[in-house]
Amino acid sequence: MQLTQLFKYVYDMGVTSMEFIKGYRYDDDLRRSFNDLAMKTFGIEFEDWYEAGYWTDKYIPYSFVENGKVIANVSVNIVQLIIDRQVVPAVQIGTVMTDKEYRNLGLSRLLMEKVLSDYQHIEIMYLFANETVLEFYPKFGFERMEETLYSVNVNSKGKNKPPKIKDFNFIYEYASRRGIFSHFGTSSTEELLLFYVQMVFTNDVYFLEQDSAIVICKNAGSALHLYDVISEKEVNLFNIIDQLSNEETLKAVFHFTPELADLNMERYQEGNVLFVRNKGNFKFPKHFKHPITSQA
Repeated sequence: MQLTQLFKYVYDMGVTSMEFIKGYRYDDDLRRSFNDLAMKTFGIEFEDWYEAGYWTDKYIPYSFVENGKVIANVSVNIVQLIIDRQVVPAVQIGTVMTDKEYRNLGLSRLLMEKVLSDYQHIEIMYLFANETVLEFYPKFGFERMEETLYSVNVNSKGKNKPPKIKDFNFIYEYASRRGIFSHFGTSSTEELLLFYVQMVFTNDVYFLEQDSAIVICKNAGSALHLYDVISEKEVNLFNIIDQLSNEETLKAVFHFTPELADLNMERYQEGNVLFVRNKGNFKFPKHFKHPITSQA
C-alpha cells in the first residue's frame, strides 16, 4: 500500500487530516507531541537530551501527524557498525510506536517502508524488538540474530572506587574521540551514549584518570556489570575491573564485546531481540554483543 492509498484508507476509517512529517526536532509543538507519545509508550522522553544539544541530525523521526499530534513514529539513527574492525555505515531503527487510538491501520508498516526507501543505499539496517513484535520485522527482510553475554571470573580486592562524574559535555567530548578496540561494536554514537548517561546511568559513570578512561558500571550482588569503557587508547580491562569491583564481586559481566581471552559466554536473553537487514552480506562474528549504550 502506497502513502496515497494509505491516506485514503485511514480517511475512510475516520482519520481525516493525517500528514507525514520527518526530521522536526526544532518544531517545539511536534517535538512535545513526540515526547508525549514516547512517554506513553515507553516511559521515556527526549526533551533533556534535546536541550543539552545531543539530538542531532543523526536522529530522524519519521512520523504520521494528525491535527498537530504525532500518532505514529519510526526513528532513524545514523550509526557506524564495527564488524571485524571494519567501519560500516548503518541505520539503526528505534522508537517505533503508535498511539493506541490509531493502531491496526498499518501506520508502522508504511513508515518502515518509507525508511527502507529513503535509505536503500545503506547495506545494513538493524533494530531491537520486544517479544510482542517478533513476527513484524521479518516481513521487511530483517533476520533475527543471537547475541552473546560475556563474563569473566574476578578475584576482587575491594578497593575504593574512583570518582564519579556528571559533566555531560566532558563525557560527550571524550566519547567523540574514543578508539576502536573490539572486533565488533559501534562508532560515532556519542549522542546515543549521552541519552543513556542522562536517563539511565546518571549515577554510574566513573573517571579513571590513571587509565584515561570513562567507565559506566554497576555492582549488583556478586556481579560487576560493565556497560561501557570509553578511552582513546586501549586499556587493561582487568585493571579497570580491579578498581571498580567491591568485596562481594565474583565476576564481571560485559554489556559489549570485550577483547579478552578465556571469557565465559552465554546466550544473551535479558533484553530485546536483535534483527538485522544485511544487504551487503557482511559476515558478522559468531559471537558478539552490541554495546548497550548505543542501542536505540
